Formats: sequence, C-alpha cells, structure tokens
Amino acid sequence: MDSEYAKHEMDAMDAYEKKGYTRRFRYLNGALVDLETDKGYTPEDITIVKEIRYEGMSDPEDLSILYIIETNDAIKGIFLMAYGPSADTETAAFFTAIPDKNYHRE
Repeated sequence: MDSEYAKHEMDAMDAYEKKGYTRRFRYLNGALVDLETDKGYTPEDITIVKEIRYEGMSDPEDLSILYIIETNDAIKGIFLMAYGPSADTETAAFFTAIPDKNYHRE
C-alpha cells in the first residue's frame, strides 16, 4: 500500500480524484453502476488500476478496499468496499469475477 494513502480512505480518494478518477460507483443487481449516468458494467468491463486495503483505526475488523477503476468506455472512478466480517458477499463475488488480465497489480 502506498504510504501516502495509508491514513484513511478519504486521503486516497481525494488524491485519485485529482488524477481524474471522479466517478463513483455502486453495486446493484450484478453490475457496477456509475452513479452519474446509471450505466451498469459487468466484471469484464472493469479494469482495476489499483486496490488499496485499509484496517479501521479503532477496530481492526473494520476492513475496506478502495478500488481505483477504469471502464471499457474510458470512465475513471472509485469504489469503496467493506471486506472481512462485514463484507457484502455479492459485491465481493463481483470483484472476484473481474478477469485477472484486468488487474494492474504492482
């Protein structure tokens, strides 16, 4: 994880927004939906530019992953997902279904 984003998800969200990742997404009915346009994307439509994992400051079981995303139609955005005990299993399954070739791992 980048030390410059280590403190809180908002630090990374602000930094990536300045880099043009301005869209926000939600998971709904098997798709990642752009909140601005309501367009849905399948796992094959998504590229994960970066993923940053966080543990809660007060509760280590309060876990989240910040996904920096680009879509197949050049939309750049961010999705924040809880994981661990409080994870939504359908959302987690969606991200697991994104093809390995669509992950830019460092």
